[in-house]
Amino acid sequence: MQLAAHPLRWKLLTELAASDYRVRELVERTGQPQNLISYRLRLLRGSGLVTARRSSHQARDSYYHLDVQQCAQALAGTGSALHPALAFTPAPPPSLPRTARRPAVLFACTGNSARSPMAEALLRHRANGQVEVTSAGSHPKPRVHPDAVQILREQHGIDISGQRPRHFHTLNDRRFDYVITLCDKVREVCPDFGGHPRLVHWSIPDPAAAASAGPGSTGRPAFVHTAAQIDTRIRYLLPLLAPVPQEVQP
Repeated sequence: MQLAAHPLRWKLLTELAASDYRVRELVERTGQPQNLISYRLRLLRGSGLVTARRSSHQARDSYYHLDVQQCAQALAGTGSALHPALAFTPAPPPSLPRTARRPAVLFACTGNSARSPMAEALLRHRANGQVEVTSAGSHPKPRVHPDAVQILREQHGIDISGQRPRHFHTLNDRRFDYVITLCDKVREVCPDFGGHPRLVHWSIPDPAAAASAGPGSTGRPAFVHTAAQIDTRIRYLLPLLAPVPQEVQP
């Protein structure tokens, strides 16, 4: 609480709660000089609330990510220290009123063979029919990666063996409320789907890169880690996916 109480650090936390960003983007969003942003980020990283990873598209850049799970644990500890009744409880998924439609979410990555189909399946599973979700890629692979299929089946009871990667152009007539990019490269080339969706970036390494690294690679564990990371992000995304009011017909 002491760390988050500083106005600029709080601003950085709220920005990173919505999406992963690079330093120069946080400079633009806060209107503060880069050296000050870097210093505050260093403090947040030292606390474990924020992490950073090199961009897989431009290695000179780093994406900063708010560890929402760590924030939840810190808040829970703070609340419990004050009073047992103040322990943190995550909000349940939103219910869908009759006068609203399901929010539409698109997950995007380059090959649409690992991260984005996993995210699509996990959100569909956790949303219990309250969210319309799909995924696509800029350069789709011939098939979904077999490790992605296996991990989802074994650890989440989800079968995506019949799913096939799709290209962005197959969704030209679709409108989305959220477009979530999961790889750094596709963030730069993701098309404009219209309708002014909320753009979110999750900078997540490609687990298939570890699987193709040759002898001694850690491919399958990379998929386990990626699925867990995506599932955590989805659990904290759900309370934000508010139902969308239906347009009133004249």
